[in-house]
Amino acid sequence: MTDQRAKALRRVDRFSRLMDSAIGIPGTRFSVGLDGLLGLVPVIGDMTGLLLSGYILVEAQRAGASRKARAHILKNILLDAVIGSVPVLGDGFDFFYKANLRNARILRDELSEISGSSNSAVTPGRDQSQTAPR
Repeated sequence: MTDQRAKALRRVDRFSRLMDSAIGIPGTRFSVGLDGLLGLVPVIGDMTGLLLSGYILVEAQRAGASRKARAHILKNILLDAVIGSVPVLGDGFDFFYKANLRNARILRDELSEISGSSNSAVTPGRDQSQTAPR
């Protein structure tokens, strides 16, 4: 993986954690982020979350992610925005779906495939069942 792509991935990872899991809820395995908190503010919060989530799509484009990966990222962003805008249901959805973390994983997997990385088996977030046996 090129240095530029690795830096982009680090930025996306930091951003997605901030948006989806920055604050752990004591006594549980759950965490919340800025996206879930913004979603509590009707309309403006959901629109702000949508715009901020677009950052991952911009980074994916800059890093050279495939059209398929970018489409999957866009689908997650729109799904999060549409369902997240529904009162009450959307707030719960924002706390559980974590679209930004999903999108960071999509980009990580895509960039690993592009670079032909031999260490993809130990890449965080990668489904271990997809790796070849040793």
